[in-house]
Amino acid sequence: MRQKTVKSEKAETGDNGVRAGRKGASGTGKPLPIVGLGASAGGLEAFEAFFTAMPPDAGIAFVLVSHLDPTHVSIMPELIRKRTRMEVLQIKDGMRVQPDTVYVVPPNQDLSILNGVLQLMEQRKPRGVNLPIDGFFQALARDQGPNATAIIFSGTGADGTLGIKAIKGEAGMVMVQDEGSAKYDGMPRSAIATGLADYILPPAEMPGQLLKYLRHKVQATTATILADGEKVPDTLQKIYILLRNRTGHDFSLYKKNTILRRIERRMHVHQIDTVKDYILYLQKSAVELDILFKELLIGVTSFFRDPHAFDKLRENLLELLGEKPEGYTMRVWVSGCSSGEEAYSIAILLQEVMEDLGHRFNVQIFGTDIDADAVNAARAGIFPASIAADVSAARLKRWFSKEDNHYRVKKTIREMLVFAVQSIIKDPPFTRLDLLCCRNLLIYLGPELQKKLIPVFHYSLKPDGLLFLGSSESIGQAHELFAILDKKGKIYRRKPASAVGRPVLSFPAAPEIAERGGQAQPESIRKAEELSAFQMVETILRQIDAPPCVIIDEANNIVYLHGRTGRYLEPAIGKVSVNILEMARPGLKMDLAAAIRSAATNKQECVRKGVAIEQNGGHLTIDLTVKPVREHSALRGLMMVIFKEKTPPAKKESSSTQARGRKKNSVVETLEQELRHTRENLQTTIEELETSNEELKSANEELQSTNEELQSTNEELETSKEELQSLNEEAATVNAELQSRLDELSTTNDDMKNLLDNTHIATIFLDLDLGVRRFTPKAVDIIPLAAIDSGRPISHFATALIDTDLAEDAHDVLQDLGMKEKEVRSKDGAVYRMRVRPYRTVNNVIDGVVITFEDITALKETEAALNALNAKLEQRERERVRENEIPGPGKTE
Repeated sequence: MRQKTVKSEKAETGDNGVRAGRKGASGTGKPLPIVGLGASAGGLEAFEAFFTAMPPDAGIAFVLVSHLDPTHVSIMPELIRKRTRMEVLQIKDGMRVQPDTVYVVPPNQDLSILNGVLQLMEQRKPRGVNLPIDGFFQALARDQGPNATAIIFSGTGADGTLGIKAIKGEAGMVMVQDEGSAKYDGMPRSAIATGLADYILPPAEMPGQLLKYLRHKVQATTATILADGEKVPDTLQKIYILLRNRTGHDFSLYKKNTILRRIERRMHVHQIDTVKDYILYLQKSAVELDILFKELLIGVTSFFRDPHAFDKLRENLLELLGEKPEGYTMRVWVSGCSSGEEAYSIAILLQEVMEDLGHRFNVQIFGTDIDADAVNAARAGIFPASIAADVSAARLKRWFSKEDNHYRVKKTIREMLVFAVQSIIKDPPFTRLDLLCCRNLLIYLGPELQKKLIPVFHYSLKPDGLLFLGSSESIGQAHELFAILDKKGKIYRRKPASAVGRPVLSFPAAPEIAERGGQAQPESIRKAEELSAFQMVETILRQIDAPPCVIIDEANNIVYLHGRTGRYLEPAIGKVSVNILEMARPGLKMDLAAAIRSAATNKQECVRKGVAIEQNGGHLTIDLTVKPVREHSALRGLMMVIFKEKTPPAKKESSSTQARGRKKNSVVETLEQELRHTRENLQTTIEELETSNEELKSANEELQSTNEELQSTNEELETSKEELQSLNEEAATVNAELQSRLDELSTTNDDMKNLLDNTHIATIFLDLDLGVRRFTPKAVDIIPLAAIDSGRPISHFATALIDTDLAEDAHDVLQDLGMKEKEVRSKDGAVYRMRVRPYRTVNNVIDGVVITFEDITALKETEAALNALNAKLEQRERERVRENEIPGPGKTE
């Protein structure tokens, strides 16, 4: 939705620009507004529309960054000059930004800015995935802070999305071209989807809104936006109450300056002059309250932010986990996780640490934030292609899958994390943590709140647990709680502190949370907090009063024993093993293996009655039950094996019964032998089946290897696709420039044609070989030329001129590079002034000859008539003189 101003624009007369900003650039101390404009394919039309509507004396500096072909000379500055009276410059290294100037990045260069000076750097990858807009916007945000403005125009992909996050993180302003007016809507759509755009407008409407915003920003400051007699604390308290009523979150302990900057920015967007008026607007607009809430939560985050800190964290995790047993449960809390980049970075790092150690741990990572939209985005695990600037190619290939213009975190990483909405200030913390990551959150909180949270972090961590803070954060004076492991990386280890028993903050009780609704932690997190996996197993078995049983995993290894199982299982001979099939007593293994296969295949309980087990020279009969454990998701994949003995019937045998039994002994022995033989054959068959199964596993591994090769090929194709997309964007930009130049040349050609057609001067253009290049219609009266004669030598044509060799005259001019002029006559009596000059290009290169014929026949005729008249006049004068000299009659000398 386009933003609407709260109050009507005041009538402006005279200067339309941001004059105070311009004066500030020349020495008043006020900052110069710098606007970064980013575009890709289709951006030239947007640039032209924007600068056509932008006044040339606005006192603003503009920096244009677009996707350009690294091998093609850009004519973008020339095209922009035609749309504005501002000075348009192609950037050179070390240029200082000046007002009322447009700066255009050259091809094959990345752009940055430091202290208002533009810096050029060679592109690391001229082809493929380049994100010049993100790079410059991030540098602009760091250098100019709230004075930075970013505008996203037409283009494909998502370049600029991370950049506008950085701009908003520094309280800058963001404009985005609306999708309907964009030739390619990929970049605008990606920017709009972040929800960070202050204005969404067509390019032609942006200058007016930009000037309104900057004028209001210059005129209103923290000192002037307050009404007479109003105090900052009292004013903020009212806004805190409105936000708390709307969102349930209290910002009163956040840093006042941070809150004020965000409020000021929203007032500039709506051109509201005082906080009192803004409070009235907040009372009327729930939408504005939601937007202000989002403004206060701007999370500037990225994957592996501050690589040095993550390298140091890796070293400390290797040390921490190196002493942990196989299967250890590693618990991590990433507080203020925003859209999840930091949490996924921690998960990837832990996976790599486990691989380095050669151990497997049960990793539980809890990512929390008070922004529900950010948490939902984190759960999806989808990020723009621009994360390639922060994540190495090896990690992208291994831990992410490419989907269109986005990357999705692979399932193996996503399954390690649980995201939830949680407030670090008012909700209970996670406990028994090995690592607590809280980066770039404390810097927005007031000192009082920071002092309260540090003991909470200590309470949440296990002994020797790690605390990972942001580069601008510290534990303050709480050195009795934490030891510094890496001062630069902000990594701390929990110290034992018996004096600290309870967290300083008073957290609400669980029933109170439930009553509020929506504030309680998810059920999966609560269970994870209360019970470990084996505690769950024990709880289940106690509830059902189960007979002797064992819990086995997918590899048939025993993970838990309940009751006395020695009558059914015994340690295997040789290397110690917990595989239940190897530990089964004679007579049990065959039925046990069959029951496990059946339960695993059908996902249902399997019961085998009357299973005979050899024990102490006799037999023990049991009912064997194998069933999957489904009660809790944490136990998924485990199965329970239950051994239930059958009570033998009372013996009431008479002597006759014993006699009959003796007669049947021989038959029973025979049947037992046959049964034993059958069992041996069945065991052989089972072993052969297991062998076949191993062969199938081997074939499956080969297929997996082939699949990995295909996946590698697919990734190479994806890389090629990205490079082709980059080339397509560059080609589209070049095509737009060339099309503009072509239109210009077409217009110039029409002008020249009309000029030559109307001058009535016969003109012939020859190339260096004296071949006909072009001629005017008047030249046909002298030389019989036609359109098909282009390229033919001039010497091939018979002319109507007398005693004139055009080829010779043209050759002489090419030799001495001078001009030759003379009068020539045609056979029909016409007279021409012929001029032969060299043909010079714009770069002063000789590229042929130009011959012009000016018809001076009428001039010559007039000249002849004048000469004749002069002769007659002179004759008469002489006769008059002679008459005066002869004396008349009657006169004497």
